[in-house]
Amino acid sequence: MMPKATHSKLAKLPAIAIALSLGTMLAGCGGMPTDRSLYSTKQPVIERTNFTLDVQTNRSGLPISEQQRVDGWFDTMELAYGDRISIDDPTNNPALKTAVSDLAGRYGLLVSATAPTTAGFLNPGQARIVITRSNASVPGCPDWSATSDMNYNNATSPNYGCATNSNLAAMIADPLDLLEGKKGSGESVVASGTKAIDTFRDTAPSGAGGLPAASTGGN
Repeated sequence: MMPKATHSKLAKLPAIAIALSLGTMLAGCGGMPTDRSLYSTKQPVIERTNFTLDVQTNRSGLPISEQQRVDGWFDTMELAYGDRISIDDPTNNPALKTAVSDLAGRYGLLVSATAPTTAGFLNPGQARIVITRSNASVPGCPDWSATSDMNYNNATSPNYGCATNSNLAAMIADPLDLLEGKKGSGESVVASGTKAIDTFRDTAPSGAGGLPAASTGGN
């Protein structure tokens, strides 16, 4: 006959096994997502960086040597759509803005009216040209932290929306458009509004020149 002490220990084994199995199940549910909406928790974040160049000015705007220097800086920075150009000019010289606008126009960009605050001081006779460049990214993507297949919360995966938002952040030409869209003047410009229609009407049909002559003679 089995001793009572041994019998009581064996009787506790099923309870211990059940407790361990429940603990394992609950541990597996620790990474269960909780977002029950259809909005992705990982959203694009916009970062802005200011690049500055201090130039010497004169009454006529920019000397030729400074114009060449600014143009070389623009080329090195590889200006593109989405960049913002502004001027920090204590004297508010309109000739300087005209000179910088002509250089920026070669890259299809306009000069903004207000320059952001930057570090450092300007000496007398100097102005500061600022290039503001924005970058869009989605921090935390991809996110495969939810390792459990069980989802008792009827929630979306933490990785939900990562592919769409990451691709959007990578492809958008002007990241600031993710914050707010372009604002128009409210007026309809006829010249630009009918440009595509005029091009379609003025272009000659592809078959207007007739079929090319073909030789039927043999060798």
